[in-house]
Amino acid sequence: MTVVSRVLGRLGHLGAPETTDVVVDRDLAMVAPDGVTLLADRWYPRDHPTGRPTVLLRSPYGRRQFGPFARLLAERGYQVVVQSCRGSFGSGGEWVPFRNEAADGRATYAWLAEQPWFGAVAAGFGPSYLGLTQWAVATDPPAGLAAIAPMVTARRFRDVVVYPGGSFTLETGATWLYLLQHQELGLAQVIRAQIRARRLLGPAFTTLPLSKAEQAVLGREVAFYQDWLLHDQVGDPWWDPMDFTTDTSRVPPATFVGGWYDIFLPAQVDDFVALRDAGRTARLTIGPWTHSSPRAALAGIADGIEWFDQHLRRRPAKRTAAVRLWIMGRDKWVDLDAWPPPAVLQRWYLHPQGRLSPEAVDAVDAVDGPDRFRYDPADPTPGVGGPSLNAANSGPRDQEKREQRLDVLTYTSDPLERPMTVAGPLNAEIWVRPSVEFVDVHVRLCTVDDRGRSHNLSDGILRLHPQHPIPAAPETAVAITHGGAPGWGEVERTADGTLRVRVRMWPTAVTWKKGQRIRVQVAAGAHPLFARNLGSGEPLGSGTRLVAVNQEIYRDAEHPSAIELPVSPI
Repeated sequence: MTVVSRVLGRLGHLGAPETTDVVVDRDLAMVAPDGVTLLADRWYPRDHPTGRPTVLLRSPYGRRQFGPFARLLAERGYQVVVQSCRGSFGSGGEWVPFRNEAADGRATYAWLAEQPWFGAVAAGFGPSYLGLTQWAVATDPPAGLAAIAPMVTARRFRDVVVYPGGSFTLETGATWLYLLQHQELGLAQVIRAQIRARRLLGPAFTTLPLSKAEQAVLGREVAFYQDWLLHDQVGDPWWDPMDFTTDTSRVPPATFVGGWYDIFLPAQVDDFVALRDAGRTARLTIGPWTHSSPRAALAGIADGIEWFDQHLRRRPAKRTAAVRLWIMGRDKWVDLDAWPPPAVLQRWYLHPQGRLSPEAVDAVDAVDGPDRFRYDPADPTPGVGGPSLNAANSGPRDQEKREQRLDVLTYTSDPLERPMTVAGPLNAEIWVRPSVEFVDVHVRLCTVDDRGRSHNLSDGILRLHPQHPIPAAPETAVAITHGGAPGWGEVERTADGTLRVRVRMWPTAVTWKKGQRIRVQVAAGAHPLFARNLGSGEPLGSGTRLVAVNQEIYRDAEHPSAIELPVSPI
């Protein structure tokens, strides 16, 4: 046992190790069917060098940095194989994100089965990209794959991380490119790069066209980033090789760890529900974490060990609840049998003078007409906090400066007379009339404490792409297209020319205390969390022309704009 593993074991509440004597074999070579050699490190207890269940981590981020986690698993009785994905950290071939993970993953499990030390059963483990490498093989599992533990990840990539709601996640994409650029330059360079990232990423957020953004930061073009921008339409078959949603009927027992501010969370919850609906064994844990939270990593280790003990070593389950949620505001874990939690759906309506209330707006209250703001992509509405890969701008953040802007409307409840818990999926329905046909609708749920400080809880965005101009007075209500993937929302043109925009938001679980207030922000963007809509309708990667939009937000009896809150007794 090392000092690091001792400290991590205590912080993660992992319990006493089975052994402190762990061996690591470096640079084990596996030859893929196409002749490319992939390298792996194997960690195992010295007193049990063969036959123990094997946990596999497949990563493009190197093997050494996952050594502390591999040691923690090995100290608790597992063999752990950490393999570098194709084209990374000594493995041969070219690393093209996600394209080779299914074939290479299956080849790796076949290689494991041939090793004299293999113990007949294996599991997949790891966060983010390492979770996607698990999904790449899980729908048609190789022999011996008995469980998976994908953390802060999901089966879909395009519709969740790259284009949620049809809007490009510029901040997350630029952050990932920057970290990938420096990750193989040594620990000192990696640390230096992370410290400098906030300052050096700035040019990526202001450069137009977006196809030049990575050159502004890295000094070179990145092929897969260019492909992401080029293939920006829903249903483009270019994305098919990285969509692992084809089948759930054979997925092995799966445990999910996510965070309320994680970039993958909406789709990760969908994955859990899909497995349960298919009769598969699955459980879900969601904590108050961002994508790169160290606390989430430790929670994932503890969760994975417990899951593997149950499904690989046939030990009694320590946890029986299918769902475990951290209730923000109350700072407490709650165990449940299913997702979503029990709740009564309440619509909280937008009112004149910036009020938010569960009471619907009547005709007298709405005589002053819609609320208005002007969105200028030359000075885009900033995204402050939220589900970002950029640790410097993720999670809950003070919203004061954002809410002072003239292009952000806020609607705030009266102080609550009693505590109120909201837990589950969130949706907003906003009636808008934009002056141009290309615009985003961004909704953010916030909590306002008793000192008046506002912090974000949940985001939702939908990019509108009508196929024809908005007429002044259409005679009938017709559906229009939008840029989001199925499940992110819908848009309908109503008979009076307004657009009813339904926006799916990040799920949440929060308790407002007595005296606190609920706030909803409505805007036309949150840049660079979601790349600014230029308003011109030009292609995403090549667009440069900026067109401002005058946006009207309706909130009257005929246009009952509201957020839908699942009020829960948990």
